[in-house]
Amino acid sequence: MKKTLFFFLVLALFIPATFAFAKGKFDYIVIKGPGITGDVNVSNPVLTQDYFTFADFSKGSVAEPAEPGAGFQVVRMVAEGSKGVPYDQLHYYPYTGFVYYDGIVNGFSEDGGKWYIANPAIKEPFLSALAEDTRLTWIPFAVLVVLLTGFFIAYRTKPKQKK
Repeated sequence: MKKTLFFFLVLALFIPATFAFAKGKFDYIVIKGPGITGDVNVSNPVLTQDYFTFADFSKGSVAEPAEPGAGFQVVRMVAEGSKGVPYDQLHYYPYTGFVYYDGIVNGFSEDGGKWYIANPAIKEPFLSALAEDTRLTWIPFAVLVVLLTGFFIAYRTKPKQKK
């Protein structure tokens, strides 16, 4: 009797956490792809708050496209302590509207290894997040160029000392 009660108690503790996580709510995503040096970490809630953000897997898969175009690897992360742990991975093709869902990292998903139609509403926020990262990357370089130009002009226009 005690074992059964303990089993139901443990089950009652873990089932709500499982259902809450199944809704999505990732802490951030890591993006890799063409034109990106390194990784881009994005925590925009539009891109992280729903499991079906990139594609509604419940609508069924589609045939592999002949030419999906340029795609981005997206790893959805869950924060654990001071580090992130990958939950699942997909490849998003914003220009042709496809998603290849690799599946759950170190796990199994019936939806994994299949192609899906991308959510068209996610294209603009996704590309905006990449553009914002690009702008932030160039700001320090632009400041450096302005400073070096100022020093060069100041050096060239300083009065010459007579001997």
